[in-house]
Amino acid sequence: MKLGIIGGSGIYNLDELKDKKIINSKEGPFGKPSGNIVQGILDDVEVFFLPRHGENHIFSPTNIPYRANIDVLKRLGCNDLISISAVGSLREELSPGTFVLIDQFIDRTYARKKTFFDKNIVAHVSMAEPTCILTSDLVYKAATKSNIDIKKGGTYLVMEGPQFSSLAESQLYRKWECDVIGMTNMPEAKLAREAEMRYVSVAMVTDYDCWREDKENVGVNNILETLSSNADKAKLLIKSFVKEFKLNRPQHIIQGVDNVLDTAIITSNYSKEDLIRSGLDAIVSRIIDSI
Repeated sequence: MKLGIIGGSGIYNLDELKDKKIINSKEGPFGKPSGNIVQGILDDVEVFFLPRHGENHIFSPTNIPYRANIDVLKRLGCNDLISISAVGSLREELSPGTFVLIDQFIDRTYARKKTFFDKNIVAHVSMAEPTCILTSDLVYKAATKSNIDIKKGGTYLVMEGPQFSSLAESQLYRKWECDVIGMTNMPEAKLAREAEMRYVSVAMVTDYDCWREDKENVGVNNILETLSSNADKAKLLIKSFVKEFKLNRPQHIIQGVDNVLDTAIITSNYSKEDLIRSGLDAIVSRIIDSI
């Protein structure tokens, strides 16, 4: 089993990994990943860790090479992907330090490349259930065993950034019944689905955005105060999850995730060579193997 982990703000390494190796990031068909990948072993599970913003947080949300990140993890054999990201809360009960297992997204980004299928091969994957429910259940079980305050299910409003919301925007998103707001899970979740990866989003609340008019508006300083404690809890969650993953990862095909491309590619009469020329040799490796 190979597990991919994408770390967000505040999570730039995993000290818990044993037998670490550094895989230098190289240019691929969709560009160069955010940074080098750390390969290691955790409870006999092979883990590949990638910092989303780069080791020194050099990529803004808009400029993160999302396609390259997903592509390289798929090339390394990861069919399961845990995404960790810092978010603002749009709900009073979701206080800083709370974790949320996301099961829905509203994508408000507009300046990012959102598909692998833009070079003569067209595909339309379903995003009705954008995260893997069964793997999310394992994360929830691991969190509760570790006494981590986590909410199962929530809607993540993904904004372009890098600026924070205006008060009017924050109030609007609350009316839309969104739970948290962040800048990085789109198009990451869409690309993971195209790559037939079991994607799980763990959102770590750092602040209350700006909708609470009686409180200080969100800023980098108060976010950093919460990031450190959230990072410690996230690493504890990962350790606990890997135990559950090792023992209970679903071995059957998860419909609409593991085989979503079977009904998604609309281009006709394409060949194996067409897929490879489009840079899709890793993303659609299962399809290529069947041709």
